[in-house]
Amino acid sequence: MKFVDEANIEVHAGNGGPGCVSFLREKYRPKGGPAGGNGGDGSSIVIRADSTLSTLQDFKFQPIQRAANGEPGRGKDQHGKCAEDRVIRVPAGTRVIDRDSGEVLADLTESGAEMVAAQGGRGGRGNAMFKSSTNQAPRFAQPGVAGEERRVHLELRLLADVGLVGFPNAGKSTFIARISAARPRVADFPFTTLVPNLGVVRLSEDESFVVADIPGLIEGAHAGQGLGHRFLRHISRTAILVHLIDASGLNGRSALEDYEVVNRELARFDADLSRKRQVVVANKIDLVANPTAPDGRTDRSQLDRLTENLGRRGVAVLRMSGATGEGVREVVDSIAKALRDNRACTEEEGARDAGEDW
Repeated sequence: MKFVDEANIEVHAGNGGPGCVSFLREKYRPKGGPAGGNGGDGSSIVIRADSTLSTLQDFKFQPIQRAANGEPGRGKDQHGKCAEDRVIRVPAGTRVIDRDSGEVLADLTESGAEMVAAQGGRGGRGNAMFKSSTNQAPRFAQPGVAGEERRVHLELRLLADVGLVGFPNAGKSTFIARISAARPRVADFPFTTLVPNLGVVRLSEDESFVVADIPGLIEGAHAGQGLGHRFLRHISRTAILVHLIDASGLNGRSALEDYEVVNRELARFDADLSRKRQVVVANKIDLVANPTAPDGRTDRSQLDRLTENLGRRGVAVLRMSGATGEGVREVVDSIAKALRDNRACTEEEGARDAGEDW
């Protein structure tokens, strides 16, 4: 199934049914009087998050969503049936945005969460409702109220604990394939990852975390270079980032410069994203340590310069080879520890805020 993370749709709620103008005259009730029933309420359109879905593809083919109208009222005091709400299912993590005002109407982060995107119209009252001592034979009824119409933008943001960032060919797909059951495309050319991938890393029976792998970033991504910033929103909900750096020296770039470029692009997209805690990993150390690399292009000083420079900033650099598995266990343990620390800080802040409110 094609991965679609944005969709523009129109939602049209159902109209309320009109009330009925009717008079009842039957045996033993020669002056039965007005007997027009009320119209039924129109159907509302409800958007509900569903964790079993992973794409907004269906809305590319059905951009207009219409709900049913309420039934009209009938004679003999029979009220029209109210239409059942129409439920539109979207993946958990979908934001609903009003296209006209830009207002975020809802952020459906949990499965089962829902919001009313368009309210159904109320049914009109029949003439029986207007009978009074001064108007015993009303010959009018209310029309149904029109249902709401709205243009909305659906924007999917994946739910994950950890986000993988780095240049193309830094080894992100290889890493997520090694630590989880995810099987993204892996090849020796840039931009093999064209859509985000999710992988579940199981540490034990009671502990696991979800990793999101997004396409690589390059200099100028904020201006649309490469795949641009299109997929960065998918890691905006993550607790921490894992920054993978190609330390082999075979790409002809500086590992330290790669680190700086990616962080600049994160900051240009979202300042909060750039402030997330990072686990920095120097990948492809098997190539750094391989004396038979072609043309002697491996640069052992790349890894040393990266470690030394970031060390002066208080940033620890882990070493790993996603291809051979060397150091992978240590990286996973570091990620798990960072998640636990982040969770503990969040709980402490929540307890402190609760105390202040009290």
